[in-house]
Amino acid sequence: MFDLLIKNARVIDGSGSPWFRADVGVKGGRICFVGLAGNAEAVETVDAKDMFLAPGFIDIHSHTDQNVFGSPRGESRILQGVTTELVGNCGISMAPASDEYLDMLKGYTDGEGDYSWRSMGDFLTRLEAFPHSTNIACLIGHGTVRLAVMGYSAAKPTAKQLDAMRALVKEGMQDGAYGITSGLIYPPGSYADADELAEVISACAPYGGFYATHMRDEDALIAESVTESIETAKRAGVPLEISHHKTCYKPDWQVTPKMTIAMIERARRQGMDVTCDQYPYCATATTLSANIPGWAFEGGFEAVKRRLADKDTRARIRREVDANIGDNWGDYFVSSLASEKNAWMMGKSIPEIAQKLGLHPTEAFFEIIVEEDNHVNEVHFAMCEEDVEYIMQQPFTMIGSDGWCLDLDAPGKPHPRNYGTFPRVLAHYCRDRHLFPLEEAVRKMTGASANRIGLRDCGYIREGMAADMVLFDFATIKDDPDFMTPQRACSGISRVYVNGVLTAKDGVHTGAKAGSTLRKNR
Repeated sequence: MFDLLIKNARVIDGSGSPWFRADVGVKGGRICFVGLAGNAEAVETVDAKDMFLAPGFIDIHSHTDQNVFGSPRGESRILQGVTTELVGNCGISMAPASDEYLDMLKGYTDGEGDYSWRSMGDFLTRLEAFPHSTNIACLIGHGTVRLAVMGYSAAKPTAKQLDAMRALVKEGMQDGAYGITSGLIYPPGSYADADELAEVISACAPYGGFYATHMRDEDALIAESVTESIETAKRAGVPLEISHHKTCYKPDWQVTPKMTIAMIERARRQGMDVTCDQYPYCATATTLSANIPGWAFEGGFEAVKRRLADKDTRARIRREVDANIGDNWGDYFVSSLASEKNAWMMGKSIPEIAQKLGLHPTEAFFEIIVEEDNHVNEVHFAMCEEDVEYIMQQPFTMIGSDGWCLDLDAPGKPHPRNYGTFPRVLAHYCRDRHLFPLEEAVRKMTGASANRIGLRDCGYIREGMAADMVLFDFATIKDDPDFMTPQRACSGISRVYVNGVLTAKDGVHTGAKAGSTLRKNR
């Protein structure tokens, strides 16, 4: 007898192969049967009514580790069909931590929890004891490793410090991490040169890890950044994942992606394992303070505030910010912040805020990040639709939200990618724009991601795999979340199962927390 039997489904198995009609049986949280079940009995039988049954979507680029302890239901994940997440991206993981720089880590990650952990193993053990809705696999953040050893120092590491960083990476991989990430626009990770990166990243190679990078530049110098990323991975002896690949330099729209994709294809022809991921929107999202020049962050955000309080240093920072952003502040919106006092700013552009404050937009920007003590995020409209589509169509491009686990009552105007990434690919780019077949769309968000990460038992609907599944109506699926009302469930998703447990039904979370904490090689 099955625990669960889904009958009359159009099965898309995650491999890219054509869909087929079948029944799928589940027992003990595992798929144990794919075929025609006849009159087989089950504790629960669900008639799929000819809807599509796919593996649960795998978010290859997530930051859920930063707030899972505050949002264990993770409605933004589950209600769009995500059942597994790879966290610790952009060089920012919740571990390892050091006693000396623990306060800096708390500000750097902006996470929740008691921070009782120090090693990656400690963090994973803490996560294992905490019920949550999705399966979570972790990467080690190079920025976090550097912070644990050197704090917010911009200095080149000594041989002893380099050995300490390598040791933390080795320990994290032994504890069950799947690889290492960098965030080369975020201090202190941005202070690392190519030699440091290659040395630190190579520590994960013996354990089969890979390197995912938020590159040093996604603007005018993106070609140089792709070159650096490929060379770094080559020197370290690991596969490369270019995170949220995009181009934000408006004069080179519809030109630069042709070049960067060609660079990836050339590296692949030469035998390197290079892939990328992408979220399906024309706007980015990050901390508002990411627009501050990196040198001003040496010593941490408290040092930034001191520098902004000094007239001459503030003038220097303003010159650099103005040179970078120019007249484009209207493309930047405040998406969320911490205080009630400034809650009115959420959803408004920097010029709108500046006008109300009676300040120049750059001065308003300074005031916001200082007053909110760096707990303020932005949405930045920076890409064009043609480039998004071109990158998405590449066979080595996977889908990642670059989002967090949030509930439907989350405050502010968070980027809709948090809530709608995967249905948007299916509905808009696959069904409406016809960029690729449905089977290929599903492969990009299931099997391909499982293969890249190294997940052995998810990403496919096959016997023996974890029963992570999404049942959806291809005709009605829709990414309802938008920039003004992001906190919404997506239409057309009938059921979401995590490890065989019904976790969402018709856009409503069931309250189940059946997610597992995944460890590599265990």
